[in-house]
Amino acid sequence: MKIRWLTVFLDLAHDPDTAEPFWARVTGTALSTRRGPDGEFATLLPPHGDAYLRVQRVRSEAGGCHLDLHVDPDALDNAAARAVDLGARERFREAGEVIVLDSPGGFPFCFVPWTGEATVPEPPDLDGAGQSRLDQLCLDVPPHLLDAERAFWAAVTGWEARTGSRPEFGFLVRPAGMPVRILFQRLDSDGARVTGHVDFSSDDRERLAAAHTAAGARTVATFPMWTTMADPTGRLYCLTARDPRTGGLPQPAPGR
Repeated sequence: MKIRWLTVFLDLAHDPDTAEPFWARVTGTALSTRRGPDGEFATLLPPHGDAYLRVQRVRSEAGGCHLDLHVDPDALDNAAARAVDLGARERFREAGEVIVLDSPGGFPFCFVPWTGEATVPEPPDLDGAGQSRLDQLCLDVPPHLLDAERAFWAAVTGWEARTGSRPEFGFLVRPAGMPVRILFQRLDSDGARVTGHVDFSSDDRERLAAAHTAAGARTVATFPMWTTMADPTGRLYCLTARDPRTGGLPQPAPGR
C-alpha cells in the first residue's frame, strides 16, 4: 500500500466565518463551494496545482486538525485494517469514500481514495512578504506516547523516521512530490492524547509574521527558528525558518 497524497484538514470549532477567509488569504487559496449534509466541508483551492488543504466546521469545543491519507481506491480496506493491526482505532466508515480512525495516541486521521493528485502548488507570496507555504503538520505528543506514535506513523506511511535539529523534534522523510511533512514534537508534560497544529515554511519570518498580523493574526511568542502565531479565533500555528521550496532548514553560507 502506497500513500499517494496527504491533505490537512483544519477543523473549525469557533467562528468559522472568520477563520475560513483568514486561512484562505494566508495560504494564497480560494474557498471552494461547500459540500456535505450541512455544508460543513470546503477545499482551499490553489491557483495552480492540486489542493491539499481543507476546512471542516465541527461541533466539538476544541476543534484542531486531522490528516487525510490518500490511497488507491481498491486499497482503502486493507490500509485501514493494517492501521488497526498497528494500534489504530476505527471510528467510522462510508464504503468506498472514507474510513475514520484514531492513531494509538488519539490523533484523528482518515483513509480516502486517491483521485490523481500529484502536483504540489507553488508557494505563494503573501503581500510581498516573500514565499511561504503551509507544508507541515506537527503532532504534539505527550512524552509517554512519543515512541509508539512515531513508530506507528512510520509504519503506516512507510516513510523513514529521523531525529530533528533539536532533541524534542523528529520527522518522517516525505517522498518527493508530497505536499505535507509530518513532524513530531515531544511536549514538556504528559497529556491524555496527541494533538496537532500546522506550520508554514517561509523566506522571511519577520515579514511573514507582519503579513499574517495584517490578515488578522497575532504573534504569541518568537523563538530562534519559529514564531508562534494565533489566528483570529485563537488557533495556534507556527511560522518556521524552513525553505518553502524544499521544506528543509536553511543551510549556512559556504565557508561559514
